[in-house]
Amino acid sequence: MSADAPVRLGSAAARRIALAAQGFGRERPFPGVTMRQVQGMIDRIGLLQIDSVNVLARAHLLPLYSRLGPYDIGLLERASSRKPRRLVEYWAHEASFVPPETHRLLRWRMDRADQDAWRSVRAAAEQPELLESVIAEVDRSGPVTAGQVATAVDPDHVLEKKHWGWNWPPVKTALEYLFWSGQVTAAGRTPQFERRYDLPERVLPAAVHAAEAPTGEEAIAGLLEISARAHGVGTERCLRDYFRLPARESKRAVEKLAAEGRLLPVEVEGFAAPAWLHPEARRPRKVGTRALLAPFDPLIFERRRLEELFGFHYRIEIYTPKEKRRHGYYVLPFLLDEQIAGRVDLKSDRDGSALLVQAAWVEPDAPAHTATELAAELRLMAGWLGLETVEVKPRGDLASDLKAVL
Repeated sequence: MSADAPVRLGSAAARRIALAAQGFGRERPFPGVTMRQVQGMIDRIGLLQIDSVNVLARAHLLPLYSRLGPYDIGLLERASSRKPRRLVEYWAHEASFVPPETHRLLRWRMDRADQDAWRSVRAAAEQPELLESVIAEVDRSGPVTAGQVATAVDPDHVLEKKHWGWNWPPVKTALEYLFWSGQVTAAGRTPQFERRYDLPERVLPAAVHAAEAPTGEEAIAGLLEISARAHGVGTERCLRDYFRLPARESKRAVEKLAAEGRLLPVEVEGFAAPAWLHPEARRPRKVGTRALLAPFDPLIFERRRLEELFGFHYRIEIYTPKEKRRHGYYVLPFLLDEQIAGRVDLKSDRDGSALLVQAAWVEPDAPAHTATELAAELRLMAGWLGLETVEVKPRGDLASDLKAVL
């Protein structure tokens, strides 16, 4: 296949390729999910985005559940905080867990911290004495939280109440600069979801830490290849969005990968731009699946692709004022076989041991059994979260049917 003769894919075929590339289409739940299965799924999707919102469950826990069914979240805790280290944290698609080998491919981003980090974080570079004190304390006491470092280094400004949200005190800002620039890394998270900072040589596998850094060109090509494998099929915009890659460098890398046969050109029905197919992408004739997708699930990162593939418009409304929200606060699309059939606003009522369906909505052309399948998925999720019941509130055009089934 030559670069000037792209094959054509119908929208249904492209959807199936995308779903298979993301690990959907296998029967769930698996009995007794193992670390091997967790590792296989991590390798397939390439990253897990992290977010602090815990209204349902931590964002990085949900993609594995969507693909594997109920699993012991202790497996993911082990993968991200113990040896052998299978996941480490860095800025990938926002804050994310990535395999250690991928962390190495992100060193070019660390080298550009003085240009690419947030302005408030870059300001820490102007305080070299503070940076030295902070990294010395991490060396002495790590793994440590920002509060613990502040207590030792700057006790007069220990995370004062005036510091909230992104309004960080000096030590936290210094730690974030050191984290962005790769001088410290995260050894895991506390139960309160605070980073525990440590030196890279004590966290990364020795072979990864000692390996020579790839050039920026090599790294971006490597990241695009991971992205292409996780997409199956996608436009250049889709592929670079996965790791938030710069447009100019990505374009050159895509051209190089295509010339080497590591990306294949395709025209996809409904796509506004030319697309690329990973040469090892599976092309199933049918995908049978059922899953609730977290707002930060890799399948739905790129909203334009989501609309082009599934005809589904999605917006995270967490930061939308309550009175202006259309579907709810923490809304999960409901994937049923090869279409997104509905969406539900979910909340874990941990004190009442109930999974609360704050609202439930059905999509046009959803199959007649959507409510039945969604009810089964909600029961499965409730059990995984350790909740005893599912309660449906009367909001949304699917709520009454769902309540009747439950």
